[in-house]
Amino acid sequence: MPKEQEVLEVGGREVVVTNPSKVFFPELGITKLDLVNYYMSVSEGAIRGCFDRPTTLKRYPNGIEGDFFFQKRVPQKRPEWLNTAVVTFPSGRTAEFLTIRDQAQLAWAINLGCIDLNPWPVRSTDLDRPDELRVDLDPTPEIPFANVRAVALEVRDVLEEHGLVGYPKTSGSRGIHINVRIEPKWEFTEVRRAALALAREVERRDPGRATTAWWKEERVGVFLDYNQNARDRTVASAYSVRPVLDGRVSCPINWDEVADVEPADLTMKTVPARFAEQGDASESIDKTAGTLDALLDLAARDAAGGLGDAPWPPHFPKQKDEAPRVRPSRARKRP
Repeated sequence: MPKEQEVLEVGGREVVVTNPSKVFFPELGITKLDLVNYYMSVSEGAIRGCFDRPTTLKRYPNGIEGDFFFQKRVPQKRPEWLNTAVVTFPSGRTAEFLTIRDQAQLAWAINLGCIDLNPWPVRSTDLDRPDELRVDLDPTPEIPFANVRAVALEVRDVLEEHGLVGYPKTSGSRGIHINVRIEPKWEFTEVRRAALALAREVERRDPGRATTAWWKEERVGVFLDYNQNARDRTVASAYSVRPVLDGRVSCPINWDEVADVEPADLTMKTVPARFAEQGDASESIDKTAGTLDALLDLAARDAAGGLGDAPWPPHFPKQKDEAPRVRPSRARKRP
């Protein structure tokens, strides 16, 4: 028996949605076709958030209650009109990633079971130099969301003082993301260094509420995850639906909304109407590419003052000036 399917006309192309009635969000009764239609309703903003970026496919073939898996390489069986880019890893291995450029490609990805979109901070034109610095505010357990809002506003001020423009969005979970367009002049290591300097400056201004402590046992408050700027790290992009029970969206907001925003209000059921009425809060992001010079100067001053590199994620090579990559409680037990 042939599988149930529905053929959509999207941007002049036919996109097949397989198993369109499969329920992806049981508590909401939202199906795979509903999810595709959501993305089509906010496609201008969603495409802006991931346009021409290598995108890791995080697939939930049976919805949020089923298993998921990550897929870097696009399937061999795919439409000829897909855009892709070949990424080379430090090991020398390569992978052909999807690089979404239009509605049809977006719909095709969602049909694979991608609930959220996870693009790299680079474009296919230069895969080694990011054009986006990412600030990921991740609160520790039991920290009120008011603290996340306050730290986000502090980040805005530090960015502005260093000649950069940040665009906030809810993470779709408990945090806030702030994306910053930059000129694609610096490699990943330098962008991460600038992000660390930014995070440390925010921590100095808001001690006890903002933290750069990599080890969870040392964190108090809202963690500024500077390592999201390391190579091959990704975060959910603008207008991504998150795989949570209430279908929250990682939704761009204006700075004057940050002080009062409630993430639970921004879901795949409410965001389409907001988008239709207000447009995309990050619409001008591609017009604001700035330089990292001032943040890198700040990083140099930190280094001169004795602040070396901070820990990297475990699968990255040890850096020459990196702090010991061992959990503090374990380090204290060593003779």
